[in-house]
Amino acid sequence: MSKIKVLVVDDSAVVREVVKQVLESDPGITVYATAMDPIFAMEKMKLQWPDVIVLDIEMPRMDGLTFLNKIMNERPTPVVICSTLTEKGAQATMQALAAGATSIITKPKMGVKRYLQEDASNDLVGAVKAAARANMRRLTNTQQRPPVPSQKLNADAILPPPGAARLGMTSEQIVAIGTSTGGTQALEAVLTALPRVCAGIVIVQHMPEMFTEAFAQRLNSLCQIEVKEAKNNDRVIPGRALIAPGGKHMLLKRSGAQYHVEIVEGPLVNRHRPSVDVLFRSVAKFAGKNALGIIMTGMGDDGARGLKEMRDAGAYTLGQNEDSCVVYGMPKEAMKLGAVCEELPLQQIAGKISAVHAMVSGR
Repeated sequence: MSKIKVLVVDDSAVVREVVKQVLESDPGITVYATAMDPIFAMEKMKLQWPDVIVLDIEMPRMDGLTFLNKIMNERPTPVVICSTLTEKGAQATMQALAAGATSIITKPKMGVKRYLQEDASNDLVGAVKAAARANMRRLTNTQQRPPVPSQKLNADAILPPPGAARLGMTSEQIVAIGTSTGGTQALEAVLTALPRVCAGIVIVQHMPEMFTEAFAQRLNSLCQIEVKEAKNNDRVIPGRALIAPGGKHMLLKRSGAQYHVEIVEGPLVNRHRPSVDVLFRSVAKFAGKNALGIIMTGMGDDGARGLKEMRDAGAYTLGQNEDSCVVYGMPKEAMKLGAVCEELPLQQIAGKISAVHAMVSGR
């Protein structure tokens, strides 16, 4: 297999050199060029087009967002955003994801060299590999992270598997969604298509700390339903979607007939925090057959085992089909485990959520 050809565009010479070193530590990646701003980058792209672009947002002469929009309009190419951990950076990054960027890698204002070399090195390599596999046709149509542990933990690290204990009676329906690469666009397509009244929704989207709040705010401005970054003990109610905060796990809990979420610290699960498996396991345990589980576009296998636990607990489960995924990784792994009752294209998922709520409401 040929190496993934990467172009790094950042106005910091230190960042360009460190990103190059980190990426080329993987034998499957080569950084064929770097550029201090988009103008220089376009000159180098005339000579050789990259497979993936690692792009800063704030740069002289032309900002990263303008450059991204130009690329997506002329020749859609996978782009990984390398953004600062600031409120301004978060808002600009949300615009970049909406414009077609595949994922985010964060960088602090201070200590950036050490951070990229140590804390974010695995994230950076993984993001580039996922971007190289992205279905750009689907993408254009539709944090500070801790280091990856040597041991890949599962949801047992946060809560035990669901047992056979009987749940109290309730007809309240819960929808649990898990997604990763390409998920920001996929979630926008689903949530904006929902009516004002629908089942309560809990969501894990793999995203760095500080960015989930900006993402939720953006969706809230577009949707009929309420969308917010989850806070501890937030109620899960019809017409509301709660998005797990970056850097923390989110679990569904129940008190009587009422659902709420618990936001907890804890180790990375499947190399993620928040983890889809952790959310799905809690939904299997506390909602059982009253839940609808949905696993959508993303690289890796986070959520596959949790979705199987949901199905085993009586929940109906959906997987986004391959043709509509940006990266058919997480749904594919769920299919392999027999966790998916039905695969659907992205544009049909909102209708299924609405139908489930209508059916329950009509009992």
